[in-house]
Amino acid sequence: MAMDQIAIAIMGAAAAWLSQSRDPAQARWACIFGMLGQPFWFYAAWKASQWGIFVVCVLYAIAWMRGLWVHWLSPRRATGVGTIQITPGRER
Repeated sequence: MAMDQIAIAIMGAAAAWLSQSRDPAQARWACIFGMLGQPFWFYAAWKASQWGIFVVCVLYAIAWMRGLWVHWLSPRRATGVGTIQITPGRER
């Protein structure tokens, strides 16, 4: 079995497994493993001249990039109820 096929199997299975986790701390790693597998998918599709699969690889890469943005790169929003403290100011 070729190295690209082994990497596709391991990274793909890890991404699928983690994406189904109930723990958000584990589920956020799915996109990392998905993106790590993408170069091997691109190589395998290119090597086999499977252009339809190559296009699907692009779509999957975009989906995994969205996961990277949502779980790792985007600014976090504050959760819960916040309070506003208004301090007395000077009158002019």
